[in-house]
Amino acid sequence: MGASVDLHQAWMAQWQHATVALAEQRRRELRAMSDQQALAASDALLSLAPLVPLNPSRLIDSGLVRQQALFHQRIAT
Repeated sequence: MGASVDLHQAWMAQWQHATVALAEQRRRELRAMSDQQALAASDALLSLAPLVPLNPSRLIDSGLVRQQALFHQRIAT
């Protein structure tokens, strides 16, 4: 049973190290991006938005109007 615990701890340590290493790699890659590359990447992400079906209720209510009404009630009362 001790070997199993040791193996589990080693596995967790490896993943924790990988998490840190991947975050550092992401930061390096983002810093190395040119303005044109960053703009192209953001355009690529934004182009995916129309591919996600919009919930029909979002066409008439985003929640913002309800939130504003709640704030108004709080002030008025």
